[in-house]
Amino acid sequence: MKRKVWNLWYFVFVAALLWGLTACGAATSEPAEPAEEEPVAEEAPAEEEAPAEEEAATEEEAPAEEEASEAVPSQDVTINLAENPWSGSQVNVAVAKILLEEQLGYPVEIVSIDENAQWSALASGDLDASLEVWPSGHADNAALYIDEQGSVENGGLLGPVGEIGWFMPSYVLNDHPDMATWEGFTNPDAAALFATAETGDRGQFLAGDQSWVQYDAEIIENLGIDFDVVTAGSEEALLAALDSAYSREEPVLFYFWTPHSIHAKYDLTQVELPAYSDECYAKIEEGGVDCAYPSDELYKIISAQLAEKAPNAYTFLKNFNYSTEDQIEMIAAVELDGKSPEEAAQAWIDANQATWEAWLP
Repeated sequence: MKRKVWNLWYFVFVAALLWGLTACGAATSEPAEPAEEEPVAEEAPAEEEAPAEEEAATEEEAPAEEEASEAVPSQDVTINLAENPWSGSQVNVAVAKILLEEQLGYPVEIVSIDENAQWSALASGDLDASLEVWPSGHADNAALYIDEQGSVENGGLLGPVGEIGWFMPSYVLNDHPDMATWEGFTNPDAAALFATAETGDRGQFLAGDQSWVQYDAEIIENLGIDFDVVTAGSEEALLAALDSAYSREEPVLFYFWTPHSIHAKYDLTQVELPAYSDECYAKIEEGGVDCAYPSDELYKIISAQLAEKAPNAYTFLKNFNYSTEDQIEMIAAVELDGKSPEEAAQAWIDANQATWEAWLP
């Protein structure tokens, strides 16, 4: 009996042991398959995302490269601008220089030059543009270089309208009202009133820079006025002579023009000359001018080579245009407020963005 019981317990023990080993094996084998698959599932997205990040970086960098290339002119050329010896020309060129350099990327050289000599320099391509031509003094140059040769191009109107004439302080008329017109200067008393040590018994007519286009000596002679033309040497010297005479209320008759800041500083009267006519100015070559200067719509001239040399600069200069008031504002800043042409130009640019943006190609 005892042996049978022992055999039964032995059988139960072996069966339990086998069941335990089977259960342990099953528990150990079930997590093994997911453990091998999880690293693969986590690494796959990382490999796919890396190229996407690189493409995004490339796409973000591309516009920056395009913007940088747009700031560089298509041709590495210097723009040479003519500057004539008066304030209007100086501020025009200062405005153009700042915008050509800062907005279009062109280096600019300013060349001080006589208004007549600039035509041949433009024709040869040594100069690229002059921004203020007074047509009454350059009919022959325009006919030769623009109409006949085609080596210089009419660049369109600058905007301001100018008028050259004879001016004197208005206080002269207090005692000599007849001098409001040219007939009053034919009186011998006029010569004595305006005489200087340099002119002796004849009256003095004061001019500025000898390079300026003037017909005053012809007008004086043809109208029978007993005056001599004396050249001060520059606009600055002429204004200094005016200031000296004005401070002592002495008579002075001189060549000048509008627009200019002196008309805001001094009370001046323009002498009435015989009215301008085309017939009068047709007598220039024979020295027969005996009338007033015409009103001048100021215009620009451009070398015929510039359109190919620097297309963006050419378009900008063709579009360059502002009002008489704009120019007077800058001239006054230079001549009355003591600013440099560059400072006056920059102040105008800062205050008139909508105007100059329209000039850009």
